[in-house]
Amino acid sequence: MHRIFTTSVASVYPHYVTKVERKGRTQAELDEVICWLTGFSESELAAHLAAETTFLDFFDVATLNPAASLITGSVCGVKVQDVEDPLMQKIRYLDKLVDELAKGRPMEKVLRG
Repeated sequence: MHRIFTTSVASVYPHYVTKVERKGRTQAELDEVICWLTGFSESELAAHLAAETTFLDFFDVATLNPAASLITGSVCGVKVQDVEDPLMQKIRYLDKLVDELAKGRPMEKVLRG
């Protein structure tokens, strides 16, 4: 089992916030992206962060957006569409969306609208 699976989402979340804010995006936009991917409401996301839910448990109860399969490209040199482990692929989807948001991509494109 990869170490990231047992890492809490709350411990990584501040790094996501810093990354997007440094590039002129907002925490609200980040939350919108996470909620779009996972199917969580803002209050459910906040509850998972407060409970320090692990990535394993976080994605276990998430309802992945049907359009998530449209997320393609590389994160750290790994193509997200080629990741074989389903949980790792979901984590890479999230990483890719955060990267796109931070790079200034329009929200409708980030959300595959």
